[in-house]
Amino acid sequence: MPSLNAEKRLWAEGLLRVVGVDEVGMATLAGPVVAAACLVTPDVRLIRAVRDSKVLTRQQREELVPEIRARVAKIGVGAASVAEIHRLNIYHASHLAMLRALRQVGEYDWVLVDGRRIVDPAFAPGRHTEIVKGDSKSFAIAAASIVAKVTRDRLMSKLAAKYPGYGWEHNCGYPTIDHRKALRALGVTPYHRQDFGTVKFLIMREHQMALELDGAELAEVSLS
Repeated sequence: MPSLNAEKRLWAEGLLRVVGVDEVGMATLAGPVVAAACLVTPDVRLIRAVRDSKVLTRQQREELVPEIRARVAKIGVGAASVAEIHRLNIYHASHLAMLRALRQVGEYDWVLVDGRRIVDPAFAPGRHTEIVKGDSKSFAIAAASIVAKVTRDRLMSKLAAKYPGYGWEHNCGYPTIDHRKALRALGVTPYHRQDFGTVKFLIMREHQMALELDGAELAEVSLS
C-alpha cells in the first residue's frame, strides 16, 4: 500500500512542498500521453484507498478523484499530443507531459517521479527523485497516477464519440483485440500513433499497396 514515507523523509529535511508525478498512456496505439502532478505538504491526510491506478477499477478511480482533489494541496495535469509523440518519441513526450503538469502546480521543493532514472536533458523540473514502482510506494505518486488515468480515460471516451467503432470508450486506445480488428476494418485515424505496432504496419501496408498500384498503372501505360 502506498505510504507517506518518502514524502516524510523530504519534509524532515525542510522540503515541505513535495510533488508526486506519474504518466499514463505510454503503450497505447492512440491518443496522447497524459501526466498528473499532486503536491502534498506535511498536513496532508493519507487516503487509504489510494493505490496504483492499474489495480483499481474504473469506478474506484472515478470515486477517488474528488477526495484526492480535496486532500492534496494542488494538482496539475499535462499532456503530449500524438503529433508530439511522433516528433519526439514516446520517452521524451512523456517527460514533456510531466513538465506541463508540474508547471500547473507552480512552486515546489522536490519532485518524486514514478520510474527509473531520467536521462532526458529536457526534464529539468529542479530537484527530483525517481522511484521504481513509485505508484505502489508513494502516496503522492499513486494519487497522481489515478488523476492521470481518469483524465486520459475521459478524454478517450470523448474521442470515441468522434471516431466510433474503435472501442476507445473501454480500451482507451490500448492494443486490445477489438481495437486491432477495428484498425484493420476502419483504418487509421489522426489520433493513432503512426510509429506504434499495428498502426505502423497498416500504414506501411497501405503505402506498399499504393506503390503497387502506381507500378501497375505505369506498366499499363508502357504496354499500351
